[in-house]
Amino acid sequence: MSGEFLRIEGVGKTYVSGGKTSHVLADIDLAIDAGEYISIIGHSGCGKSTLLNIIGGLTRATTGAVILDHSEVNSPGPDRAIVFQNHSLLPWLTAYENVRLAVDKVSGGTRSRAERHDWTLHNLELVHMAHARDKRPAEVSGGMKQRIGIARALAMEPKVLLLDEPFGALDALTRAHLQDQVMQIHMKLRNTVIMITHDVDEAVLLSDRIVMMTNGPAAQIGQLLTVPLARPRNRLEAASDPIYLNCREAVLRFLYERHRYVEAA
Repeated sequence: MSGEFLRIEGVGKTYVSGGKTSHVLADIDLAIDAGEYISIIGHSGCGKSTLLNIIGGLTRATTGAVILDHSEVNSPGPDRAIVFQNHSLLPWLTAYENVRLAVDKVSGGTRSRAERHDWTLHNLELVHMAHARDKRPAEVSGGMKQRIGIARALAMEPKVLLLDEPFGALDALTRAHLQDQVMQIHMKLRNTVIMITHDVDEAVLLSDRIVMMTNGPAAQIGQLLTVPLARPRNRLEAASDPIYLNCREAVLRFLYERHRYVEAA
């Protein structure tokens, strides 16, 4: 880790509709180091995606601020790339063209045409999709679509990669394969990643720290858990590692207790 890089300071989000006020988030404080992999987990409706959208600049916070590399976040920007559960690829473009579109947008004024071509291929190779460069989204699997989406995001060279349940719609085997690839990319690039997930094992396997959210309304950070597993991580070895099992139990206990509160309400 190389020092505090992203700071979420007292962030709250309130929606007003039809005279009714809905408090989604309240007093979110979190400091993230450069190169950290952070997972945000919690029950549905606890404001995870709202928080990610605030960091991404897609939604304005009602209170508080997000400071990235000494600058306040007030709008979307190429320094924060988002990968959604729905890959959001343009269906009429090939894999290469989808990634190249982002490259041209971000570095059209700083890279030559040849350099942008090489950079596009480099990022497709990073996610092992160079072989499908000429295929359109309808011609590849769900997992391959997500890899192209990740390549497009990485090609923007963002300061923070934001992942909103990127593997949620995939089958278990494809999901595991992509998790392994994301771990490899993170090890190689040492990039800062914030990921939303509902999957406890995914959170523990991939993360340096796990942010556990309380239930809404006015959700807050209920607990921060450090995952002190050495990297690189092997999922088969981790499955029987006492550190992994202890972290997994801690997250499950937190979520189970929160579920009990919802049931009793």
